[in-house]
Amino acid sequence: MGDLFLLSERQMARISPHFPLSHGVARVDDRRVVSGIVYVIRNGLQWKDAPAGYGPHKTLYNRFVRWSRLGVFDRIFAGLAGEGPKPERIMIDATHLKATARRRACLKRGCSPSYWANQGRAEFKAPHRMRRRRTADYPASVRRSDERP
Repeated sequence: MGDLFLLSERQMARISPHFPLSHGVARVDDRRVVSGIVYVIRNGLQWKDAPAGYGPHKTLYNRFVRWSRLGVFDRIFAGLAGEGPKPERIMIDATHLKATARRRACLKRGCSPSYWANQGRAEFKAPHRMRRRRTADYPASVRRSDERP
């Protein structure tokens, strides 16, 4: 467990007041689980790809979802942001955002964002009879008489 990323005791002391109280059965090690959540999000991993040293990936996922719904992470971020001086300027870096291969190809071709917003809506799709069939996929016996070979 020496090579895993773990939050320091000082860092945990700063964020632990924002954790919800444990009801019933005691939670597993908060430091290990929160460090695992930070590791997965920071590296852009899927939950199942988290190193085993952080515990079961289902535990990391469940804690993240439960605490997100309760607003725990919002309180942590607000608390940490409120401790420092007021910044004169705020900069946001979004270079970590990923795009799927299909979206990258569409952006390369110049598709508008509305294309993606309406992708799944039936009223924006052409009726079946108006869709173009590729003739190479059909044998000559199946082609319509007005189609060219």
